[in-house]
Amino acid sequence: MKSAIQPIVNDVQAGRRTATQVVGEALEKAAASTEYNVFISFTKERALKRAKQIDDRIARGEAVGPLAGVPFAAKDNFLTFGGETTAASNILKGFEAPYQATVIEKLEAAGAICIGKANLDAFAHGSSTENSDFGPTKDPHDSTHVPGGSSGGSAAAVALDIVPFAIGTDTGGSIRLPASYCGVVGLKPTFGLVSRYGVVAMASSTDVVGPLTTSSYDAALVLDVMAGKDEFDSMMYLKREASYVPEPTNEPLKIGVVKEYMGEGLEAQTKSRIEAQIEALKKAGHTVEEVSLPSVKLALAIYYVLVPAEVSSNLARYDGIKYGHTSSEAHTLSEVYTKSRGEGLNDENKRRIMIGNYVLSSGYYDAYYRKAQTARTLLINDFKRAFEQYDLLIGPTGPGPAFKLGENVQDPLQMYLVDIMTVSVSLAGLPAVSIPAGKVSGLPVGLQVIGDRRADKQVLALAHQLEGLSK
Repeated sequence: MKSAIQPIVNDVQAGRRTATQVVGEALEKAAASTEYNVFISFTKERALKRAKQIDDRIARGEAVGPLAGVPFAAKDNFLTFGGETTAASNILKGFEAPYQATVIEKLEAAGAICIGKANLDAFAHGSSTENSDFGPTKDPHDSTHVPGGSSGGSAAAVALDIVPFAIGTDTGGSIRLPASYCGVVGLKPTFGLVSRYGVVAMASSTDVVGPLTTSSYDAALVLDVMAGKDEFDSMMYLKREASYVPEPTNEPLKIGVVKEYMGEGLEAQTKSRIEAQIEALKKAGHTVEEVSLPSVKLALAIYYVLVPAEVSSNLARYDGIKYGHTSSEAHTLSEVYTKSRGEGLNDENKRRIMIGNYVLSSGYYDAYYRKAQTARTLLINDFKRAFEQYDLLIGPTGPGPAFKLGENVQDPLQMYLVDIMTVSVSLAGLPAVSIPAGKVSGLPVGLQVIGDRRADKQVLALAHQLEGLSK
């Protein structure tokens, strides 16, 4: 069992280390890694206070939670106490949350301690963390490359061993792609399993909260704490498992390799790493076959019609009136709206608002938005048919390893294409996990394990087995 979380919990509960020591060490590691621009801000004072509370409870012989003393990083689109929540956007500079996200509350109740807010593409709009108004995060394996996005800061915090886990959000691959680029594990749970209450919304029909960790076992430990219904999130509808921790099994599975992920667009060396994982699964006794999902080819087009439509709606609340940035140059109500949004939102935010408003406009609603929703149903049905034949599906997480900083900044279409192997899973609301599958030219690449709805535990179990086969 590979775990970075459990040894910390065991040491803190046994008194071999204090939570204060563990948190202090994490903060020191973060201070020594500033060149990577992982964090937007820190919650040092609150973190140390909570660590002392845990130490005091242990000293009194009181029970503590299953994540007692474990430091973690939260993507800066989670509302937290102890500092600002900016979603990496200038329009939210100075905003302090009046309440915490449900996921943060659950993690704190389990004893975990948030040390800081990790960098992201502003409002989670991006695939590289280069769209942050606080500067780009750099890949821990090569600082001239991107860490992926939008949860790039969270993935880098784990890859740099600052914290044993971090939390992020995945709308079209924003946990899985950074996990692939940074060589860590990134889990996107089934849509509706983990509360999004208190998370800055991007696209409400695909946003999912999940963990980034060093192993599938640790991802399960964190999911155990986060999963479950929340009265404040009306989109939650799933009954959770008693535990998501993988159990040892030799049961052979029937696994489908998604044909559309292994063809054009996949770099040759990355393909060879995925094929090596496929061979390892066959040797372990699993049946592995190619399966075609024809609608997957439409997924990127569907995604970049539907998601900007939801983005344009969700960003309408940032109007310079209620909270966040208000333009000092505005003299009328109309100018407050236009100047505050013009100054506070970046180019990618504006691009998605414009696309979203266009596809929702009366003249183009039927031509674009309605057709995209119809095509989304075709995609969902393709996955349903696949899971009638196969227990799980696999394929690469992305078309290749991390690209260089600045390489795709001036080419939005090329930037969007890196999501080509992740967006289909998000549109279908399925669980998926990206695990390391080796390196190409010194940079990590990931393999994606995809399950049917509610099959989160089975997805983690196969990921856990693959980690063992790769030793």
